[in-house]
Amino acid sequence: MSAPAPAPARRSWLSVRWRQFRNAPRPVVRAVASSLGVALVLGAAYLAYDVALSRGAQLPGGDLRFAAAVLFVVIVLVAGSLITWLVVPLPRGSGTRTTRTPWSAALGLFAAIPIAYLVLVVAIQVLKPLLV
Repeated sequence: MSAPAPAPARRSWLSVRWRQFRNAPRPVVRAVASSLGVALVLGAAYLAYDVALSRGAQLPGGDLRFAAAVLFVVIVLVAGSLITWLVVPLPRGSGTRTTRTPWSAALGLFAAIPIAYLVLVVAIQVLKPLLV
């Protein structure tokens, strides 16, 4: 009888998370990328609006920062869900028909929620003080 194979070495928490980050499933990467792309474009527009108001610009409608932030979040959630629904079909198997389900849109929604929040935090708390 041969000796039993040695147990594999235990990986550190950081090593496991780094491996998971490098080997993320394609649908998750697509969901995050679509939401992040929309959030970055809208975040830049929101930041420009916020900085303009902070510098004393008189814009039509007055100070609508709260409404703009709510609109930003809603658009990121809807666009992230819709784009993910478009770019993350179910696996085809042996057929040629592409199938999309609400699960793809849900994946996009769940990816868009933290992304919208993080982009707003970076825009307001990190970038705005550098520009004002």
